[in-house]
Amino acid sequence: MNKKTITDIDVTGKKALVRVDFNVPLSSKDPNDDITVTDDTRVRAALPTLNYLLDNGAALILCSHLGRPSSPADAQFAMNPVAARLSQLLDRPVQKLDEVVGASVTAAAANLQPGQVMLLENSRFHPGEKKNDPALSGQLAALADVYVGDAFGSAHRAHASTEGAARAIRAKGGPVVAGFLMGKEIAALGTAVANPPHPYIAIMGGAKISDKIKLIENLRHSADKILIGGGMANTFLKAQGHEVGKSLVEADALPEAERLLAKAAKQIVLPTDVVVAAAFAADAPADIAPIYAIPAHKMALDVGPDTIELFNDALQGARLVVWNGPMGVFEFEHFAQGTNALAALLAELAGLGVQVIIGGGDSAAAVRQAGLTDKMTHVSTGGGASLELLEGKELPGISVLDNR
Repeated sequence: MNKKTITDIDVTGKKALVRVDFNVPLSSKDPNDDITVTDDTRVRAALPTLNYLLDNGAALILCSHLGRPSSPADAQFAMNPVAARLSQLLDRPVQKLDEVVGASVTAAAANLQPGQVMLLENSRFHPGEKKNDPALSGQLAALADVYVGDAFGSAHRAHASTEGAARAIRAKGGPVVAGFLMGKEIAALGTAVANPPHPYIAIMGGAKISDKIKLIENLRHSADKILIGGGMANTFLKAQGHEVGKSLVEADALPEAERLLAKAAKQIVLPTDVVVAAAFAADAPADIAPIYAIPAHKMALDVGPDTIELFNDALQGARLVVWNGPMGVFEFEHFAQGTNALAALLAELAGLGVQVIIGGGDSAAAVRQAGLTDKMTHVSTGGGASLELLEGKELPGISVLDNR
C-alpha cells in the first residue's frame, strides 16, 4: 500500500477537495438548540493536513458526513457547529455552504482563493452519497483540481465523496493522494497486514466473535499469538466445554469457535479467570472466578488478574502488538480493570520500542479513557475500517489513491 501523499504533489494555487472525517459528537439532537461540538478530536486530527495545504498555497473544499441523517430535513446534523469549531482551530474563516453540490457551491468554489477554506454541507444530506452516484461524484470533482483522502474512518465505504469523486478527479487528470492522517493509518496498519515483524501478538476483544471471525482467520496465518478477551472469549470458553453461567455466548458461532480452536490451538490464548456479577449493571457487586467455576447465576463482564498476568507473559518479547476490542464492559468502572491494566501494559511496551497499534472504535475509546493515547505507537481513527483492513480486505478509499 505504497500510496502518494500531499507531499508528493505541488498544491500551490490548486483547489483541493479534501475528504475529512468530521463525524463528531454534538451537544444536542434538537435542531432548535445552539448545537456545539462536544469532542473535537477528529477535527484536530485533520489539522496537520489542512495546515500543510494552506501553508503551501492551496484553497480547501472540505467534505464530510456527520451522523446518520435520513434527509436534509434532519437539520441537527448540519455542519454549522463543525465549521465554527474548525474556524477556531485554524484561526481563519471557514465558509460553510448550505448544499453538498449545486449552483451556490459551484460559484463559491470558483471564487475561492489560496488560503481560503470552505466546508460543504453534510455529504449524507445528498441521496447520491451512499449510492456512489456518478453524477454527484462528477459535480464534486468539478469543484477542484486535486483530491485528498484523509478520512480513514470512512475508507471502507465506496461512497461518492470517499471514492467516486476521487476517480472523477483522476479522470480529468488531477492527482488523488492521501493526507497525513490517512498516510499514518496506511503505514501503521499496512505493516501489520503486509509485512509484520515477529513475534507479532494480536489481542482481540469486544462482545461478539461473529464480528471478528474473518479477522481471527486472517491473523491465524500472520500472528504468532492471538490473545482473546471480552465477551467473545465466552463463546470460545463454551466451545472448550466450560460452563459460563449467564455470560454472553453466541450459540450460532460455537462451531466457528471450535474450528478456530482446533486449527490454532497453539496460537490462541484464552482467559484463565474472569470478573463476574449477577447483573449487567455499573453497581453490580463483582467477584473473581476461575473459568472452570463460573457460578450458574452470574456472568463474565471482564477478564481477571490472572488472565492479565498470562497475557503479560505472552506479550514479552513481542515486536508488534495489535489490539482490537476491550477486555470487558469498560464503560462500567467495576469491569474496566482488565482493559485498563492491558492498556497500561501496552503503553509500557510501546515505551520500550515495541510497535503497539490500537484499532479504532472501542479500543481507541478505552485507551483514551485510560489517558494513554499518546503513549501508543499508533491509535487508529477508524474502527470498522481498521477491522476490515486487518481482515485483509481492500478498502475503496485507499485503493483509489495514486500509487507511488
